[in-house]
Amino acid sequence: METQHRGGFITGSPSPTADEKTWGMLAHLSALVAGLFGFPFLGPLIVMLTKGKESAWVEQHAKEALNFQITITVALWLAAVSMFCLVGFVLAPLVALVALVLTILAGIKANNGEMYRYPATVRLVK
Repeated sequence: METQHRGGFITGSPSPTADEKTWGMLAHLSALVAGLFGFPFLGPLIVMLTKGKESAWVEQHAKEALNFQITITVALWLAAVSMFCLVGFVLAPLVALVALVLTILAGIKANNGEMYRYPATVRLVK
C-alpha cells in the first residue's frame, strides 16, 4: 500500500496516528531533557531531522518546539546579561517557569492530537 500525504498526515486520515501523537509530544518534551544539558533546542531539532521526514504532522510540532526553544534560549541569555542590573534575577526564573509550563502544555496538546502554537515565538525555522 502506498503512503499518502493528504491533510498533512502520513496516513491521509483527518487525525494523526498514535505514533505521530507520541512523536509530536516528544518533539516538545525532549526540550526539557536537552535543557538539562544547556541546549533545549537540540531535542526538537533531533526529532525534526529524524521523524519529521516521515510525518508532516510531527515535523510541524518539531518546528514549533524548535522555534520556541530558540526564542527561550535567547531570552534566557538576555536575562543572564541583565543580572548585572539585578533585573535578571527575577526575569530568568520567570522565563524558565513560563517555558516549562508552555512546553508541558504543548506536549499534552500534541498527545491529544491537537496542534499548538507557542505565544510570543520568533519563527526562524519554517
